[in-house]
Amino acid sequence: MSAGPVLVVVADSLSFHGPDRAEPADEPRLWPHVAARTAGGRAELHAGLGWTARHAWRAMAGDPRIWASLRRADAVVLGVGGMDTLPSPVPTSVRELIPAVRPARLRRALRDGHAWLTPRAARLLGPAGPVALPPRETVRHLERLRVAVTALIPGLPVVGMLPAVHRAPLYGGVHAGRERHVAAMTAWAHAHDVVLVDPAPLVADHVLGGHGNPDGIHWGWPAHAVVGEAIGRAVGEALAG
Repeated sequence: MSAGPVLVVVADSLSFHGPDRAEPADEPRLWPHVAARTAGGRAELHAGLGWTARHAWRAMAGDPRIWASLRRADAVVLGVGGMDTLPSPVPTSVRELIPAVRPARLRRALRDGHAWLTPRAARLLGPAGPVALPPRETVRHLERLRVAVTALIPGLPVVGMLPAVHRAPLYGGVHAGRERHVAAMTAWAHAHDVVLVDPAPLVADHVLGGHGNPDGIHWGWPAHAVVGEAIGRAVGEALAG
């Protein structure tokens, strides 16, 4: 095991999906592990499919595995906020109830109806449409995460990640909410001395050119490598500062 710094990464599915599928959390090509190697250490990854900043806060508050990881942390990477920007014509709280609906026939009908509605509503509503989590709520939960980890370990470096880009058919290719989140997250980071990495310029050609996962959201290994290296350098600089 590396004697270097331990990066505790709390992230969404971009952290564990590769070009074809979701991968085990210890897959070395995933960006959290590339980041850790770049910084000379290792990563402990805590992530979930579709996690917004609110999901990450709930996990931080309720998952004792994260508490255990934080006891060894030298830096925390908050890789959430990107899924918050995706179109969500059906409120997130309602959408998340679909897997619990019974009977199965009704559940399948609701799931198929949601998949049909989302891209059409996203294109129709455009910039005025609702997103998975509004910018003010994203930064509120990011701040709760930051306060939680720095209260536990004063002076702990915190590195965040701005929303990436996508070309997902599921969302009609619409990403109108991204710029509002970028502005809100950047203001939050400047106010609280959080280092931000912007993956968009690093992965735009890869994702928008169709070289990532066929779902149009998740990345291939070259994107994981370049984002991981950028985050690793940011962590290294934060630790050195």
